[in-house]
Amino acid sequence: MKTITTTEALASFCAEAAKHPYVTVDTEFLRERTYYAKLCLVQLAFSGPDADAALVDPLADGIDLQPLYDLFLNPAVVKVFHAARQDLEIFSVGQNVIPAPLFDTQVAAMVCGYGEQVSYETLARKIAKADIDKTSRFTDWSRRPLSEAQKEYALADVTHLRQIYENLSAQIAKSGRAAWVAEEMGVLNDPDTYRVDPEQAWLRVKTRTSSAKFLAVMKELARFREEYAQAQDVPRSRVYKDDAMLELASLKPATEDDLGTARLLLREARRGPIADGILAAVKRALALRPDQMPRLAVEKDSALQVNPALADLLRVLLKARSEAEGVAQKLIASSHDLDAIAAGQRDVAALSGWRQELFGDDALALCEGKIALAAKGQNVVTIRLSEV
Repeated sequence: MKTITTTEALASFCAEAAKHPYVTVDTEFLRERTYYAKLCLVQLAFSGPDADAALVDPLADGIDLQPLYDLFLNPAVVKVFHAARQDLEIFSVGQNVIPAPLFDTQVAAMVCGYGEQVSYETLARKIAKADIDKTSRFTDWSRRPLSEAQKEYALADVTHLRQIYENLSAQIAKSGRAAWVAEEMGVLNDPDTYRVDPEQAWLRVKTRTSSAKFLAVMKELARFREEYAQAQDVPRSRVYKDDAMLELASLKPATEDDLGTARLLLREARRGPIADGILAAVKRALALRPDQMPRLAVEKDSALQVNPALADLLRVLLKARSEAEGVAQKLIASSHDLDAIAAGQRDVAALSGWRQELFGDDALALCEGKIALAAKGQNVVTIRLSEV
């Protein structure tokens, strides 16, 4: 089993990989104790008569991963991942590198009828006829040396991926759905996908309170937490958790003594730089004029005048069409798309491009009363009323 621990060995492997049409890639990382993911291992494999696979140890002394980044940016080699988002975040945030061209087998599997967010283990079993030993799944990948079992587990994530990729790419080419996959890849190729803006951090926190003053404090607290966590490279929860943030937004503390009344705030956050940051955030928020305070955008779904019966019929239609075409429902239309269509909106992704042909025409016909849904055995079929 090949483990690469030097820049020279990495350059040699990547040079060989660059002679092939694709390379499969996976990573192992830790982020439980840090804000940014810590890259601990990179797995690579390529196919062909001289097929090879290797583990790259980014923690090895003196190793430079630049040959790997050069391979990632080589336009002649497809980089194949499964569920790539977290892997790509590591390289995008840490090195400003996003592998391209890119192929995500989880996305491809949705186009090929394997369901939504299908696991690598499922694809390995169904396509490569391989069972993945999961005993090393919860390894601390930062510890050295790695055992042979850990190495075998890690390498299996890219060796079976070769057969999965070849199978799915052939299916997609045969079905003519390459553009569908490419559209989804566009999101993964966008650097903005991996950027976290502290100014927008508050939008990820769930709250039922719509008070402008409460939201202003929460926004400033969320911004401070994000900036502090990034600067110190610690998890957000090590600063304070969401429930503590919501409690602080209600309490609106002005002094350290006030922080002592917060039941959910960590003890270390009641003094020192975190306490100072909390008090400064609250002060900034309360100094805002009413017109400067944030407002929760009205949920789109609740703002729509949705015909509930029509929305339900559209959901049935979507299920029927997705099953008939062997494609995951979420790729065709979201729940909000269906409600928007049922409310009379037509500037919806589900009604454009390839989705128009697959689902949109029938969705519009259903809305306009030109077709009806009917049960036939265990299936749902559409009937064009003009033909009845």
